[in-house]
Amino acid sequence: MSQPRRVIAGIDEAGLGPLLGPMTVGWSAFRVPRGELNLWDKLRDVVTQSPREDSRHLVVADSKRVFARNARGARRLELTVLAFLDQLASTGSGPRTPGDLLTLPPPDLRLRQDALARHPWYAELPQTLPHRVDKDVLSILSARLQRALVGQNIELTDGGYCMLPAGELNASWQDTGNKSLSQWRVSGALLEHLWLAFGQESLSVFVDRMGGRSHYGRWLAAQFPDAKLEVREERSRQSEYVLSQTTLEGQLRMRVVFAERCEERSFSVALASCFAKYGRELGMLAFNRFFGGLQPGLKPTAGYTTDGRRWLKEAEPALSLAGVPQGVLVRDR
Repeated sequence: MSQPRRVIAGIDEAGLGPLLGPMTVGWSAFRVPRGELNLWDKLRDVVTQSPREDSRHLVVADSKRVFARNARGARRLELTVLAFLDQLASTGSGPRTPGDLLTLPPPDLRLRQDALARHPWYAELPQTLPHRVDKDVLSILSARLQRALVGQNIELTDGGYCMLPAGELNASWQDTGNKSLSQWRVSGALLEHLWLAFGQESLSVFVDRMGGRSHYGRWLAAQFPDAKLEVREERSRQSEYVLSQTTLEGQLRMRVVFAERCEERSFSVALASCFAKYGRELGMLAFNRFFGGLQPGLKPTAGYTTDGRRWLKEAEPALSLAGVPQGVLVRDR
């Protein structure tokens, strides 16, 4: 007799605050045995929270800890992301181009080709993945991870990231008038995707708290108008809700927890954070390649406000050559 299972999922963003580059929202979902479960503990032979142990382990933690602006930090992030995404593929080999990554979101959250074309630097994305780590190393760790997951009756069932370049963010902000609402558009749509995919499997979703907000009931009620909403708690550190609905297909139920520093307590959120950061860093890699090609010697930028302003001043020759509209390049908020 098979062991009863449930689904735990996480959502996190990267790049909401910078001046330049995309915002990305990552998600991950695991089918796991019922009961209390610490995935870091269950997968400890191949996964760690400590960047210092990256020589033989995949590092799943807040992406700010996993990634560093050096070769080792970039390899560490890529290895974690691609090894886990390999688990989604029946062939054992997951996304091997940036284009493959952009097909992972639900159809209504995929970046449109016309939006990509408006941001010409995305033509400078790497042609193949991995681009930081050795393919054989990735293959070995992916296989180790697969064995660990199977041995613990754990399955990565869904995951990836959604990307919104600056021009798309500006358009969204014009509609919503609010950065948090624009972030919610993506996160709420991902919650709906998870609800429809796994709502019959005792689904729990953890979301990193959005700014200082502690009340999400109105947003959830609007996103799920046909569902019953139960507010379990709304506090500064954690807010918890339960959605339920009876449909022709069966009973749907989803527990949603918004928590402060959620990536430290939820494996699925930490992995979502890594997915989102990887997407953001790929976008900035392409950005710097494009403008560096127009202006050799131009110092790259990570896109955050102070350095972004420095970059805009130094990059005036490249910007003049590129002729990119301001609203596609620089965020309004």
